[in-house]
Amino acid sequence: MPERDITRLRNSAATVLFLLLFVIWAGPQVASSARAQSAPSQSAPTQSASPQNTPSQSEGKSAAGPPATLPATPPAAPTLAPQEPQDKQDKQDKNLNDQGVFVFRKDVDEVLLHATVQDDKQHIVTTLDRSAFTVFEDGKQQNIISFHHEDIPVAMGIVIDNSGSMREKRNKVNQAALNLVRSSNPKDEVFVVNFNDEYYLDRDFTNDLLLLKEALEKIDARGGTALYDAVVASGEHLKRNARLDKKVLFVVTDGEDNASNETLEQAVKQLQEENGPSVYAIGILGDEEHPKRAKRALEVIAQRTGGIAFFPKTLDEVDEISRTVARDIRNQYSIGYKPTNPRGAGGFRQVRVEAKAKGHSKMTVRTKSGYYAGAQPAAAASK
Repeated sequence: MPERDITRLRNSAATVLFLLLFVIWAGPQVASSARAQSAPSQSAPTQSASPQNTPSQSEGKSAAGPPATLPATPPAAPTLAPQEPQDKQDKQDKNLNDQGVFVFRKDVDEVLLHATVQDDKQHIVTTLDRSAFTVFEDGKQQNIISFHHEDIPVAMGIVIDNSGSMREKRNKVNQAALNLVRSSNPKDEVFVVNFNDEYYLDRDFTNDLLLLKEALEKIDARGGTALYDAVVASGEHLKRNARLDKKVLFVVTDGEDNASNETLEQAVKQLQEENGPSVYAIGILGDEEHPKRAKRALEVIAQRTGGIAFFPKTLDEVDEISRTVARDIRNQYSIGYKPTNPRGAGGFRQVRVEAKAKGHSKMTVRTKSGYYAGAQPAAAASK
């Protein structure tokens, strides 16, 4: 073979070898570059979806201003405050309703009592634990299955006498009612009922002080006093529409009922239905023609539902009383038990709670005196 052909063949072989080595070296580099270039297009949907998720964090706000629902997961960025242990956080989350409001998740067969404890000097006792309490139903000791001592929000109805005799008293009474709300848990849900010989729901559940003030100022002081009708209707409104388990009525009147279709006993019976409200009453009786009967009516309603009846000597005392009521509500113990007598048996059950602890010689527990078993909320019963 001529030397020129041999040289050409060697050059061709060298070229082929060079190309083969180049392909082996460059192949991974090209593939890596291709993957890097394709990565942004794969992450783009995740980036574009995040603005769409933002509105869900503000869902659940009502016109009354309850807090928005909590995000399902904590923010990625670190927080300054230490996070709660997961088991405690899970327990708290279970006590939040769809609007982020704290409620008790109680067993369907559980009777829940809200109790205030006072020592022998009438001071509220707030340091007791579960072991200090004993619950009796119809004289038989019951097994306590839940115990809480927390300032939780309540559903509250403010029920104010709007009869003719209240005309000169309403300004101070209204101010006291607003101070009650200011002194209470800021997440309370409050409605206002004004009544004379009829009753009117002038503001449904809210925690907006301006809206409550507006409702309280709807003064049309005339007519008689249908106290029992107004209280029963307000209790029914709580039972049907309140989102919170703890329920309270704050009632202010200056006279004896003289216009209701309900009687005192009928009113008390309906208020004592299971999970009914505690009633705190203020009787501005003064020179009322029948003060004894008016006083007895308020005392019976309050005592049997676990509240208190106050009878100020002057109108100036009403404001301080409203703050006392707020303190009482915020310092109660919540005690749950399953009755040994099946609820399906129905009937009225007498309730008594005792408290004993070292360092306290004598303590008085105030809670409802009893309840009618098996009384379900009308809204639930109709489902």
